[in-house]
Amino acid sequence: MSTFNSKQKLIIFDTTLRDGEQSPGVTLNTEEKIEIARQLSRLGVDIIEAGFPVASPGDFNAVQRIAREVGPLMEGRDGLQPMVICGLARSVEKDIQTAYEAIKDAPRHRIHVFLATSDIHLEHKLKITREQCKARIAEMVRFAKSLCDDIEFSPEDAGRSDPEFLCEALAVAIEAGATTLNIPDTVGYTTPQEYGALIKHLCQNTGGADKVVFSTHCHNDLGLATANTLAGISNGARQVEVTINGIGERAGNTSLEEVVMNVHTHPDAYPVYHTINTRLFYSTSRMVEDLSGMAVQANKAIVGRNAFLHESGIHQDGVLKNKQTYEIIRPEDVGVTTGNLALGKHSGRHAFKTKLEELGYGGAALSDAQFQAAFAKFKDLADSKKTGVTDGDMHALVADVRSSSMAGGSSQSVTPAPPATAAAAAAAEEAISNDEAAAARYTLKHMQVFTGVGVTPTATVTLHDAQQGIELVDVAIAKNGPIEATYSAIQRIVGIDIELLNFSISATSSGQDTLGKVSVRIARSGGADSPVGSGQEEDSAALASYGSVPKFSGVAANVDIIAASANAYLTAVNRLVSHDEANNRASHKQRNVEI
Repeated sequence: MSTFNSKQKLIIFDTTLRDGEQSPGVTLNTEEKIEIARQLSRLGVDIIEAGFPVASPGDFNAVQRIAREVGPLMEGRDGLQPMVICGLARSVEKDIQTAYEAIKDAPRHRIHVFLATSDIHLEHKLKITREQCKARIAEMVRFAKSLCDDIEFSPEDAGRSDPEFLCEALAVAIEAGATTLNIPDTVGYTTPQEYGALIKHLCQNTGGADKVVFSTHCHNDLGLATANTLAGISNGARQVEVTINGIGERAGNTSLEEVVMNVHTHPDAYPVYHTINTRLFYSTSRMVEDLSGMAVQANKAIVGRNAFLHESGIHQDGVLKNKQTYEIIRPEDVGVTTGNLALGKHSGRHAFKTKLEELGYGGAALSDAQFQAAFAKFKDLADSKKTGVTDGDMHALVADVRSSSMAGGSSQSVTPAPPATAAAAAAAEEAISNDEAAAARYTLKHMQVFTGVGVTPTATVTLHDAQQGIELVDVAIAKNGPIEATYSAIQRIVGIDIELLNFSISATSSGQDTLGKVSVRIARSGGADSPVGSGQEEDSAALASYGSVPKFSGVAANVDIIAASANAYLTAVNRLVSHDEANNRASHKQRNVEI
């Protein structure tokens, strides 16, 4: 590797859409993955791992659309090249070919190939010898290189591999054409001292190491993912594999925002610099939280809701006198605003737009239609609140508008499988359209809820069906409260048996007139991945959470929490009824890749 005489750029490889999505119960649909990918591009991420294309036609389609629609984007990437779109592949020709077909239309693309190198994996999982392992690495990396110039190779379970054999295996990958070598601590076992020493050893003892970039990929099973990643940087790694909010299977992955802000806060401690727009961290974190359903813990570093709160009297006194007494990061540097621009019912579009930009929603973060819808909701909220509209309210309004704007599904065509011929590829490319999402089918027109102590909750709901051009009314009762009654009435109208997988509600500010932000995730009831007669007697909710049953999310905000609950649910229902079955994702088990 190059010496540390001058600082080198730290390459940010984001795997939120692949490894992050392996969090139990999380399955992002194609529209959600594209929305997150656009935000990561604006954030300044260098490379995104868009998915595991061979897992299913739906997974292939999601990666292909990201390559085509997000790959060329340059908004917010001042001084940077377009983002590299990466597809993951096992060391199997079909995987590699499929990954290439999915990512090839991006201006810059990469194939990520992996194979285990630890003796425990070679013996018990792959059942091959070390020599056979090296031969397969050479063959598969060489095949990938014949399709694509940018090749990353990962020795799975590198943290528990024999260091000397690891040097041999990596040298083979370099000889075959790998340009990046990623060193995964697959099970989160190593300590920072061990992981840093491993990176240093590999950089110094691998043949051809000066021709490649070394990368870190750390899991957080022992809470050391960020520490291990920083140790890797200090010892020669120049790429880090990370996720927003640190989401991922088990205890998660290394948090993007934590690594970047460590480098940002300690400019003299690390031999690298970053090019991430840190002011978009908070808005990006909220987007991933809303779409993934993975709540960010309040005391999460950098983006947690309590990250910049000071309740101790001594702390408050110090911060009021000089913020640096107890704040090592300025909140505004990560998108947590402390400005004095108050918004109320007399605020106009310009003030509203300025506040959105301050919160990280400037540029193309919102389409014109989304901006207009958000402004209309803002005016309604400002009229109903005695206090001003808070930053938390604004984040909730944006989440509401983004969610509802995707509720109609997409008019874009689906490519159900990798094109088999050049003609098929051309036809698939021609089919891709950049039209806006279609209008949502169902709209909530009226709702009346009767509830109380000692009475049976009842909900009467009227929906407008845009497809039929009529209004539909139904009523339902429920034992467990007005929200259950409301959801039951909606189910009766749309005629679909729906499983509610997740429901959460939170206040966006203080006071009795605060917005209630509701997030839901649903699936059709009765779906299962297990073969008939398999003997697995799991309930449908568990199957839907972990299986290939498509899941649909909805977010809504309202001062009336029952209205917010109804709108969030209806947004998810609209996404369900507009879903194209050809876009179904693989099961969680099929997408689960241990790297």
